[in-house]
Amino acid sequence: MAYRKYSDFLRDKFGEKVYKLPVKLDLTCPNRDGTCGRGGCIFCGEEGGSFENSEGSVREQLLKNMDHIKKKYKAKKFIAYFQNFTNTYMPFEDFKRVIEESLIEDVVGLSISTRPDYLPKRHLDYLEELNKKYFVTLEIGLQTSNYHSLKKLNRGHGLAEFIDAAIKLKNRNLNICTHMIIGLPWDDDLDIVEGAKILNALGVDEVKLHALYILKGTALGKMYERGEIEPISLEDYKKKVILFLRNLKDDIIVERIIGRAPYEDSLFCNWNTSWWKIRDDIVNEMQENGYTQGDLMKGELL
Repeated sequence: MAYRKYSDFLRDKFGEKVYKLPVKLDLTCPNRDGTCGRGGCIFCGEEGGSFENSEGSVREQLLKNMDHIKKKYKAKKFIAYFQNFTNTYMPFEDFKRVIEESLIEDVVGLSISTRPDYLPKRHLDYLEELNKKYFVTLEIGLQTSNYHSLKKLNRGHGLAEFIDAAIKLKNRNLNICTHMIIGLPWDDDLDIVEGAKILNALGVDEVKLHALYILKGTALGKMYERGEIEPISLEDYKKKVILFLRNLKDDIIVERIIGRAPYEDSLFCNWNTSWWKIRDDIVNEMQENGYTQGDLMKGELL
């Protein structure tokens, strides 16, 4: 197997297929309103990382998506995925209320998207207790190990804040999924390798990879339209993903190796190529060359 797939991990853990169901909340991000920065990440659109057209309460969103997935895929277990913006950026009582609203029948876990620099103690205390009964994952955006690139992205935090967050979450036995952008215009292969090695050292549980898609109306989109940035080639992206995976410990779960964004919202996304073809090309190249996740780390891990 080229890499450790998330779907296989969930099947092994729960004994059957498990699907993530997106939940969209009406909230924002401390990197937008001046708490830690303004304007947000330069790649982030008005949907805050979510492209789902979900409406209604948390329960209503889950039941609607659950009904569809049950009929189509015969699934019986689900993870409620709080996907957009910074889901810990709300008063504790509001946070607790929306989380508890998601704990309906057949939900076995929670995935909560947030930032490394906004993890209030009271929220984490609650999630730590909840983790005794449900599979709780904190999805934390790092995007790159390159501090200078983080500044260019206007992330509002550096590498140190991510390291601190990862240590805090591991001490509470909470699952960590890290988001990484492969092929930023300011990163080179050393940054790709360093990013994988930092996740190894911190004992991160999962990783999500995606290319740099460019959305209309974003600061990044305006830079692209002015000719200030140029996406890497598709072939370079595939090579960099393989380099990352080969330097990633083989016990880290890979939730995805390519993301996607709606065509109508994008100035550039995945080289006008379907995400599944890019994924399959990467897997095929790894298999043809005998590459596997972590094979470049074998000697270092002894």
